[in-house]
Amino acid sequence: MDANEHEIEKLIQQGESVSLEFKSDIKCLPDRELVAAVVSLANTNGGDLLLGVEDDGEATGLHANHLNVSGISSLIANKTNPAISVRVERCELQGKSIVHISVPKSRQLVSTSDGLLVRRRLKLDGTPEAVPFYPHEFIQRQSSMGLVDPSAMVLEDVLVSQLDPLQRLRIRNAIKKYGGEQSLLALADDELDGALGLCREANGHRRPTMTGLLLLGTADLLRQYLPAYEVAFQVLHGTDVKVNEFYRKPLLETFEEVELLFKARVEEEEIQVGLFRVPVPNYDRRAFREAFVNALVHRDFSRLGAVHVKIADDGLFISNPGGFVEGVTLDNLLVADPRSRNPLLADVIKRIGLAERTGRGIDRIYEGMLRYGRPIPDYSMSNEFTVSVQMANAAADLDFLKMVVEQEDNLGNMPIDSLIILSRLREERRLTTADLTPSVQKPEANVRATLEKLVETGFLEPHGTGRGRTYTLSATMYQKAGKKSEYIRQAGFAPIQQEQMVLNYINKHGSIKRADVMELCHVTQDQAYKLLLRLKKRGEIIQIGDRKGSIYERKR
Repeated sequence: MDANEHEIEKLIQQGESVSLEFKSDIKCLPDRELVAAVVSLANTNGGDLLLGVEDDGEATGLHANHLNVSGISSLIANKTNPAISVRVERCELQGKSIVHISVPKSRQLVSTSDGLLVRRRLKLDGTPEAVPFYPHEFIQRQSSMGLVDPSAMVLEDVLVSQLDPLQRLRIRNAIKKYGGEQSLLALADDELDGALGLCREANGHRRPTMTGLLLLGTADLLRQYLPAYEVAFQVLHGTDVKVNEFYRKPLLETFEEVELLFKARVEEEEIQVGLFRVPVPNYDRRAFREAFVNALVHRDFSRLGAVHVKIADDGLFISNPGGFVEGVTLDNLLVADPRSRNPLLADVIKRIGLAERTGRGIDRIYEGMLRYGRPIPDYSMSNEFTVSVQMANAAADLDFLKMVVEQEDNLGNMPIDSLIILSRLREERRLTTADLTPSVQKPEANVRATLEKLVETGFLEPHGTGRGRTYTLSATMYQKAGKKSEYIRQAGFAPIQQEQMVLNYINKHGSIKRADVMELCHVTQDQAYKLLLRLKKRGEIIQIGDRKGSIYERKR
């Protein structure tokens, strides 16, 4: 089996998905169906189409009309609007000829030349299907890709005089309270509207933008022109609903009322760290604020559904309609360039001071959990329709918090990368650079540099060299936490102790293998080799055999 055939076999084993389509060609697949399948892939995430393969993955081969594959790419380009450029390869599989068509993801909506506009989605049973792309979904698609800004759209049917002037006062108060752009405070109302993009000229008249309506509109206007806009706040104890409030008020008013409800449920204790008393809340207020503002600002206003804030026995949950924007995934959440589905709205909220101006509010959310020794925020329930984050209701690790506060007092704020690494080592005890890289979401070289800085500052201890190098929390960290015995278990034994353990093992069992040394002393293969080599050079043991079959005995 050549490399290409092996690659196709691997694709088929995955089964059909949103990005993989099988098409039978026994009866000669009509051109219209072939082109429609390509369009549906291009309008979703791109992917692969295998022509000559049944739905169950069986290769049944090409019809005689498709044996000459050179014209397929031209056919697709001529039958799509705008034209899609695909890569077409003929492959031999299970003794049959098939065609592998690689379809790129389109940066704009694509239709067949007949005007058919389709996309792919998963059905309830997990299998994919092609469905029409409806007009109301166009803006949703374009905004997620950063091609249009729905929040900057002018609402020509709404008069500026219909807006609530008290909400401008709320904006000014928010700028003072949250440290927004102070220069905005000196502006008259009309100038403030223009500076923030809340109102714009349209056909000779000033009209509100969608952002202006969200911030200055009345509840009736919001219900009429933004029916998808809604915020829900719930408090649950078991299955009992203690609080269940729904809001359609202007955005800042809604934020303030929900924040008051949230603060009423924040409980704090205090610990002494040096000369300072440090508050330890059950939920970090700044982390909540960033997560809630993110949900309000980055939601998809073309999709029905409320922004939900829920406090339950197991934690705080915040979700919003609309998946991550184009280019952001669970695997790059911490490092992806800041992007919004609603750029104007996001900009206004930052200028008011309600959100992190650097666009790295996600760091604030992580910090609000990790500095207290709690689990990282959990975004795993997010999908293409919803972004959801859970902040677990876990007890704070006060020893870990003291360590972080002392570090901040001496060296400044601890970076998120360092907090993630320390948090994982606190839970999993001993890890390599490769183990930590997915959590930090940066190249291995960056993670290694952060690890070495933590070694220099006394937080970590390294064990071994090369790719097998592992890291544990340092003896000082365990000592501060009163866990000296845990340190001994995790850090392993000193070299002299390791040598004595090997000699004792040989005395008892007659010989030892390298694998036995690795298990006995909790060391890597390379470390076991060097340990045995030291004992050989000193003449305490001899090697019998070579390579994997080697055993080691005491020298007689």
